Amino acid sequence: MIGRMTGLLLEKLPPLVLVDVQGVGYEINVPMSTFYNLPAVGEKVTLHTHLVVREDMHLLFGFASEEERQAFRQLVKISGVGTRTALALLSGLSVADLHHSVATQDAGHLVKIPGIGKKTAERLLLELRDKFNFDAINCDSVSSSSNSNNDILNALLSLGYNDREANWAIKQIPANVGVSDGIRQALKLLSKEK
Repeated sequence: MIGRMTGLLLEKLPPLVLVDVQGVGYEINVPMSTFYNLPAVGEKVTLHTHLVVREDMHLLFGFASEEERQAFRQLVKISGVGTRTALALLSGLSVADLHHSVATQDAGHLVKIPGIGKKTAERLLLELRDKFNFDAINCDSVSSSSNSNNDILNALLSLGYNDREANWAIKQIPANVGVSDGIRQALKLLSKEK
């Protein structure tokens, strides 16, 4: 298994990069999160890698961090999720966002990724729930405050406020406020602004 690679970055053609390691050029598939943080062509790069061996080809995937590689490995273990889907997920979400979506069981972020439908998102949330290590207290507090904020945001949007106004109001109210109190406080703030 090729676990890590350091060499000169020769080409950047998303999602592929070409890395020269002592005269051998390796084509490596990378998520866009890694791609955007690559150095300029001709500079030294280090990638954490994952090798996939198939009957007809060997595919090498590279990641800027060990956390990205571990998330990729967890994703490809899920039935129906191939390397392309896993790469798309990590291109559209940071590892922290993926962990948050799984912790809060929020499929909304996942279905925004091209190629991820509602059923796939629900399967991902179900299967990853036990695979990621979460700080239980942190996840519960994030989940309840995030759910309250989502409910408040949806209420404000349905009342005709735009995203900017609604998000501004939510940032002004206390974190652990209930939904009804949060809506009331946000409406007071927004009425003062107009």
